[in-house]
Amino acid sequence: MKAIESLDFVVIDTEGQRELREIAIISSEGKLIYEAFNQEHPDYVQRLLQNKPLKSILLDFLEITNHKLIIFHNSKHDLQVLKNSFQKTNLSWKKFNQVQCTYQLAQQYFPSYYSYSLGYLAQKLSLKVDRHYFDPRQCHTARYDAQFTYQLYSAIQKKMTQTPIQVNPFGSSRVDNPFQSHPDNTNIYHTQYTILESVIDDIKYDQNHQSKGAVIIGEPGTGKTHLIMRLAKQRLELNRLLFIPCPNDAKTIKYHTYSCILESLNKKILDIEYNQLEYFLANTFIKIIQSINNPSQKIQNILNSIQKSPLNLYKILGREGSQTRRDNWDYIEKITNAWWVNKYGAAGYAPEIIKGIVKFCRYSDFNYKKLVKKWLAADELDPEELTKIGLSSWHTEMSKEDFSLEAIAVLGKLSLLNEPLIMVFDQLEMLGLEHNQHILLNFGEAVKEIFTRIPHSLIIFNLFPNRWQQLQQIFDGSIIDRISQYQIFLEQPTTEEIRDVLQLKAQEIGADLAGLFTTQELNQIVSQKRSIRAVLNNAAEYFRYKYKNIPLPDQKNLKIYNLENNSASQDVFSRLTQLESQQNRLEKLLKNIAQAFNVFVDDRDEDNKETSAATNHNSTISLPTLSSYLVPKSLEEKIIGYLETQKRILEQEYSEAEIILDEKDAGKLKDIVQAFSKIINLEIDILPSKRVLPPHLVISNRNICIGFLSACKGSRFTSRIQNYNEFIATKKLIKFLLWRDIRSDAIREKTVGSKEIVKLNQTKNGQFKPFERNNRITFELIYKFISDIYNQDIEINIDNELEPALKIVAECFHEYWLIKELWQGKRQKIRR
Repeated sequence: MKAIESLDFVVIDTEGQRELREIAIISSEGKLIYEAFNQEHPDYVQRLLQNKPLKSILLDFLEITNHKLIIFHNSKHDLQVLKNSFQKTNLSWKKFNQVQCTYQLAQQYFPSYYSYSLGYLAQKLSLKVDRHYFDPRQCHTARYDAQFTYQLYSAIQKKMTQTPIQVNPFGSSRVDNPFQSHPDNTNIYHTQYTILESVIDDIKYDQNHQSKGAVIIGEPGTGKTHLIMRLAKQRLELNRLLFIPCPNDAKTIKYHTYSCILESLNKKILDIEYNQLEYFLANTFIKIIQSINNPSQKIQNILNSIQKSPLNLYKILGREGSQTRRDNWDYIEKITNAWWVNKYGAAGYAPEIIKGIVKFCRYSDFNYKKLVKKWLAADELDPEELTKIGLSSWHTEMSKEDFSLEAIAVLGKLSLLNEPLIMVFDQLEMLGLEHNQHILLNFGEAVKEIFTRIPHSLIIFNLFPNRWQQLQQIFDGSIIDRISQYQIFLEQPTTEEIRDVLQLKAQEIGADLAGLFTTQELNQIVSQKRSIRAVLNNAAEYFRYKYKNIPLPDQKNLKIYNLENNSASQDVFSRLTQLESQQNRLEKLLKNIAQAFNVFVDDRDEDNKETSAATNHNSTISLPTLSSYLVPKSLEEKIIGYLETQKRILEQEYSEAEIILDEKDAGKLKDIVQAFSKIINLEIDILPSKRVLPPHLVISNRNICIGFLSACKGSRFTSRIQNYNEFIATKKLIKFLLWRDIRSDAIREKTVGSKEIVKLNQTKNGQFKPFERNNRITFELIYKFISDIYNQDIEINIDNELEPALKIVAECFHEYWLIKELWQGKRQKIRR
């Protein structure tokens, strides 16, 4: 479109059905420069001023509009009135080339609106003349309509000159973990945040350094994880923040907790190239050498170099790969271990864990670092791998659960040299499901042990109010008393606070909230607020509707959203709204039919000016202008949008090193199957055995057993697959699958383990399968969807929408192996 804003223009409104009754002209500065009434018109009402013969008015019109762009609203109607008037006065009609129509422009720039009448657009866009909104009782006078047409044209000009906004600033409405970065209005929950900081100080200065518990209680979407994100932003240079989502295996609660702690420690600190564990060691080491009496010159030199910034430790130890660097790291390891033994003794496996922490920070080579991380994660390493990194095997001395508790205790004791640990248990809603009762009970016992064994820590639990009530009924008093020494409640923020959050989001893309939405739109966005997340989701939908031409989602029950206060009753207003919607759809249909048959159809605005004026003139009742519309919400659109977004996130995160836990995968599988059992009959079990098997799940009425064996190798892998193969040989009617993640170490050829893989694949009812990238992402996506429903991180009503939601997901992934296995022999196609 031509850049018309650079042209001198006038805005004109005419009134009259066949010939001109009155006219008003507004300049490009928004001033009324001409107004006249045709004294020859049949409906002429005598006025003292601006009364003129029709021919005189038309000559004035030609003079004023010469070489100017003319703006009309519904130009076809206005031009036809003027043409008829020219013919009546025997003036030559000329074709005006420089004409724009705000009715047509609005259709182009606001394609999803239900109406393009001047009244509807004026109210929808919050237009004002002389500080007053559009009043339907004053419309259909040339001056009034011309003034609002000028405001409408200005709004369209602004829309035309805006740089297209590509990014939806409200598209990310949730904080999945505290290491993410989202705009933060620190005024919201400032008191609650201050309490958390004060508890950290209490722990730090407590002579006994006892850990304390805090329960953060809030409805879904109120910002519990967001509050922890704020804590991370403010405290990560001082404290280590450890994020632990919901466990899903009853036997490995402590290992699950520890593995999540390791993943947290591997997270980079914002704006710093080092991760939490490297930062932790640097701060710990400087405190250790500061405590040494009569330090050597070497120690004094190190102290002088890292006094201002402990992270300088990694820069002063010598050139990468040099003997000097190796000697210095050996010295750090020696000093640290000597301090530990002197402080806590040499008993247990703690001294070796200290060595592992130092070695993880020592190595910059990716392969070495990966091996140390696997060792710290309690994975089994080959003897040559252990020799390579200088660590010993722990498997003959303790279980994974015991190792995990010991390692967490080491971290707690090291933190005594600096700042308390912050441990956050979040996304715990699935613990409340009936089939997870055993996990919940074991979780309570594990938490009790953590409080007993781990010093100097703030341990936070993010919970919904109903889940907190459940825990109080299930856990014994000793657990409840420990975890709820502080109870922090998150109440619904005020409307003003929520608007501030929206403004912060808009500023992220360099926009202003007032520029993105009208006042009425903003009122609508925040009017249905149930939580901060709900408002952000609402804003995201409005943004897509307004800037991407994506219709607002359907709602199961059509709901009226009023854009203005109106005295008409809700029932009458609802019916009027539906009539308007039907009228517009019918009009569009008729236009399409007319175009198909090449029939001329008068493209008049639905409030044809003369007809409407006559109606108003003859009627004593002025119907309210319709300024509501139906906002339906489609469950399917919501789910597909969610799946697309989360899939992209999982694809981005896949390359990050992950601690793979077979028990966790089996637990996820169990949660998935339990969820789908709500829409299809599924019965689950495990294989009866006293021997150690790969973590697995039997779906007995599908005759399939699905196992996972990714987290071990060597003798542990061999013994588990051998035991699995024995069942395969004796349970001929059951199909056995055994998955191994491709990110796990390859099983060496010609070993007993590799021979057992071949043996499994040669059976008629067994398969050893690689869990490759796309397979893993889809598996995690289905689990995350189910988990997010129960954690209410996606707005799906568990009581009413869970079953249809599961059917939609099953249909989306009907070609995925797991969905096929769940529906095998039952339906060829999943029907909703």
